[in-house]
Amino acid sequence: MNEALLRELVPAVIGVLVRRGADFASAEDAVQEALIRALETWPDDPPREPKAWLVAVGWRKFLDATRAETSRRGRELTVELEPPAGPAPGEDDTLRLYFLCAHPTLPVGSAVALTLRAVGGLTTRQIAAAYLVPEATMAQRISRAKRRIAGLPLDRPGDLGTVLRVLYLVFNEGYGGDVDLAGEAIRLTRQLVALTGEPEVSGLLALMLLHHARRASRTGEDGRLVPLAAQDRSRWDTRLIAEGVTILQAALARDRLGEYQAQAAIAALHADAPSTAETDWVQIVEWYDELLLRTDSPVVRLNRAVAVGEADGPGAGLAALADVPADLPRYAAVTAYLHERAGDLERAADLYAEAARAATSVPERDHLTREAARVRHHLTTE
Repeated sequence: MNEALLRELVPAVIGVLVRRGADFASAEDAVQEALIRALETWPDDPPREPKAWLVAVGWRKFLDATRAETSRRGRELTVELEPPAGPAPGEDDTLRLYFLCAHPTLPVGSAVALTLRAVGGLTTRQIAAAYLVPEATMAQRISRAKRRIAGLPLDRPGDLGTVLRVLYLVFNEGYGGDVDLAGEAIRLTRQLVALTGEPEVSGLLALMLLHHARRASRTGEDGRLVPLAAQDRSRWDTRLIAEGVTILQAALARDRLGEYQAQAAIAALHADAPSTAETDWVQIVEWYDELLLRTDSPVVRLNRAVAVGEADGPGAGLAALADVPADLPRYAAVTAYLHERAGDLERAADLYAEAARAATSVPERDHLTREAARVRHHLTTE
């Protein structure tokens, strides 16, 4: 039983049912039932055409559910429910489904869950486990999302930027339960690259691959966070780095720069450097300047300040922080790092402790607490 194949077929099959006249929620429910049936029957009797099989079974499930509902209401069907003649839908249905699941009217969390369910083919239980919430809570979230987009046509023009943001959010969740969300986001983005051919989609894929290449080195055996400067670069996945750089170069060659391409270029420069000291920080600052032209984000300004501090010295980095809101997450940690590099250890220790108190995760809090203790130890031994 090839479960990966099943998941890849889900969005196209849902798209077929919606094109035939099913509303999104009913189509998605019918396809989920078809998947259950496939898991029961395919090991002993695999179909010659898996997609056609899922379409046929899913459509029957939809018809059965519609007729049952009609019977319950005591009225006859008023629309013809037999599938129209014509060729089987292709990739366009899958692309439209991406846009529908990431519709701008949906809250971000709902868009992420619906994308994982309808486009990714994950079960509600898997999504709930990945996000560490009860299955009933995730089921309600998905149901609300389906109700909100009920009646929206599958052929409505979509917002590619929203789709990319949803996929990047999935990627940044990492992994949990029995689902590797980072790997799932990469799989879906590869699919979207093939469907759209857009350089900015390729830029997002390159960014994901370059970040994913460093995954094994980001935490120690004890679960501690390992900052970039201290990571064992021999553990970085050179195959993923090479693929990411190749994809990025092809995207940049099309001369339609976007924010994900710029972020990927920064990640590529980090991946190319043998060490933090040998990193091309000047070029990284230039890429952050390009990024700021496209997205005037406080987070980008904060990260740029770090790069400026490496390229031009900690004083310049601290000066660059003047444009960054002080209540931004990681602001205190970055300020602490720059003060430490400038030799102001007392101020750095206080700021590391402040950053630890504001940390949003236990690993981050523990890392910053250790940094504060390390700097204070230097103060007492000087």
